[in-house]
Amino acid sequence: METNGNKYIEVDYELFVPNEKGNFDLVEKTSKEHPFGFVTGLGFALDAFEQQVESLAIGDLFDFTIPVDDAYGEFSEEHVVELQKDIFNIDGKFDETRIYPGNVIPLANADGNRFDGIVKEVRDDVVIVDLNHPLAGKPLHFKGQVVSSHSATSQEVNEFLDKMNGGENCDCCEKNGDCDCDDENGCCGEHEGHCCHQH
Repeated sequence: METNGNKYIEVDYELFVPNEKGNFDLVEKTSKEHPFGFVTGLGFALDAFEQQVESLAIGDLFDFTIPVDDAYGEFSEEHVVELQKDIFNIDGKFDETRIYPGNVIPLANADGNRFDGIVKEVRDDVVIVDLNHPLAGKPLHFKGQVVSSHSATSQEVNEFLDKMNGGENCDCCEKNGDCDCDDENGCCGEHEGHCCHQH
């Protein structure tokens, strides 16, 4: 059974962001073998990204830039927080293998919502964690091609809802503590600081 309002889309793309020198750095890349797939209308991808590719057909090329306000917003100092060091203890010992400056770590709030943070500094009693998205404050320049596009089936919609609710996690990210791996399903790709290609 197919839905009327949702589409399942797969895209192969490269994502570039400007650096301090005014040049563009490649920060995320998929492949035709492991494209980024999503169902529209569920919030899995950025609204601005969906709007750019939703009307495209299989094989169509795209090249567009999403401004900061429509991407991950401006960088906010309020989202750089101090967390008590003991919450990162495992069996009474601080987890030095994962909690170190520069590492991306999975976190959850009191409501069970999951998100990533970047460790900025480890002090005697606290860990400084940046909760801004790694691409906050940057416009996103996407170049790529549509690999697949069709009306989403009820099963595809339910699978993505389950994934978004934590029922289907990126196991390779969780096992390795980063997103530099690549499992057979293409769950993780060649990208920095993002799991499961969530835009």
